[in-house]
Amino acid sequence: MKSGLHNFFPPAQWLAGYRAPWLPSDIVGGVTLAAYGIPVSLAYATLAGLPPQLGIYGYMLGGIGYALFGTSRQLAIGPTSAISLMIASSVGALAAGDAARYIQIASLSAFAVATLCLIAWLFRLSMLVRLISDSILVGFKAGAGLTIIMTQMPSLLGIAGGGHNFYERAIALLGQLGTIHWTVLGIGGVAVVLLLLGERILPGKPVGLTVVVISIILATLAGLPALGVPVTGQIPTGLPGIAVPTFGLLQFDELFPLAAGIVLLAYIEGVSAARSFAAKHGYRLDVRQEFLGLGAANLAVSFGHGYPVAGGLSQSAVNDQAGAKTPLSLVICSATLAICLLFLTDFLTNLPKAVLAAIVLTAVYKLVDIAALVRMWRISRIDFYAATIALISVLLLGILQGILLAAIASVLLLLARASRPNVAILGRVPGTGRYADSARNPEVEMLEGIVAFRPEASLLYINAEAVMDTVLANIVDKPNVKIVVCGLSSSPFMDLAGAKMLHDLHAELTSRGIAFQIVGARGQVRDVLQADGLAEKTDSANWTRRMDAVLGDMKLA
Repeated sequence: MKSGLHNFFPPAQWLAGYRAPWLPSDIVGGVTLAAYGIPVSLAYATLAGLPPQLGIYGYMLGGIGYALFGTSRQLAIGPTSAISLMIASSVGALAAGDAARYIQIASLSAFAVATLCLIAWLFRLSMLVRLISDSILVGFKAGAGLTIIMTQMPSLLGIAGGGHNFYERAIALLGQLGTIHWTVLGIGGVAVVLLLLGERILPGKPVGLTVVVISIILATLAGLPALGVPVTGQIPTGLPGIAVPTFGLLQFDELFPLAAGIVLLAYIEGVSAARSFAAKHGYRLDVRQEFLGLGAANLAVSFGHGYPVAGGLSQSAVNDQAGAKTPLSLVICSATLAICLLFLTDFLTNLPKAVLAAIVLTAVYKLVDIAALVRMWRISRIDFYAATIALISVLLLGILQGILLAAIASVLLLLARASRPNVAILGRVPGTGRYADSARNPEVEMLEGIVAFRPEASLLYINAEAVMDTVLANIVDKPNVKIVVCGLSSSPFMDLAGAKMLHDLHAELTSRGIAFQIVGARGQVRDVLQADGLAEKTDSANWTRRMDAVLGDMKLA
């Protein structure tokens, strides 16, 4: 029972082992995270098309929810750029121009995310983390980064902007270059430079908060709002009211695609970041429990009128660099943000929106990882093509459709790779009794009267025909072939289609007067061979023998 409580409620474990020297580190980590989170959350809420205070609610409530059920000790929870853009692109159409309905749907989507996380936890769907390959994720991040950058350019330039996807926004931007508000551009440009310099010179420090404070002071003293510089305006003072999300606004099929896309993206990003910190600090991460952590965070946010949140690498890195030892830093961060909401919101009234755009731009530009794309092109073209599919789909279709298409593309590419396995045609390494793939080792000696092959994959319905075609293609021009030997040492699994292929290959070889042998079969494969009657067609005594031993006996014979 104690072990079950620790697994279901992680604070029971880390609080029991909490050490007094950790408290100052957690306090510093929490306060630093709050200092980082205030400007970022304001910027991301604006990106989502929501009142800026909702971003702060996400950090404050989401952090508490995750601290109760998450297993990472450094992961920080809050609004993210990609999820904010997903909300902006999806909820706008569902709200039909009604601002109050927009906020209600955004909160309802957080509740839907929490519900799907609970379902995923119940059905142990942590395999979701493997649905999207690293290559697909690189392309998706690049597409999301470019899309987000394009959405922020109008605020940085002081123009109206427009369009529904990357290309439409780019065309609208080009058409409005003659209307640039130069004061807004100057403010945004200086903010970008200061943020980039601070990131390089003062890593892990609350540079963003410093830039925000300076910009507010200058905007107030210079009267920039009167000069037409857009600012955030009045932010409501006080803590968020707690209320049940407004149900019945949408049908299930309207909300599900958005919630499912957010869960997929949030879980993959969160677990990837959490794993890196768990490995760094030497503790175990429960990837299944992370569904409960993510769900609890979004449930808390949904009751506080916020919108979906997730764990992010950048804010988690700030938390870690500041010294956070346990999720208590998230609780301290939430308390700090609560104090700010109670006493400091009036100070944020004259915050220029160009500065928020600069914060978003400097936060997301690293998503466009050109070096990773170049490396894929140089090492693995199929990974490069996978990343390109994800990138283009996000630019053309948007964040939500892009992540769902990326998941489908990952599965299809996996099937495509599995459908064309390498089939090694073996030859003898000169002067030895070892055998190697002739395609990779041109110096090997081909065997007289024998074709030995080794499929380097499980034999399944998706690749069985390709394996048989490869083998037959290698004997068609060799009339002196007397025996074909199939090595299954690299095939850990076989289904009925794979067994049928071996039956068909045996029949084809028999019609040509060629013997057929199977060697190196593993346990599950031998069970299928035995059950499907292949023992009657091949010498089952050879099934467990090594390829080199069998070929050595044939050579001696």
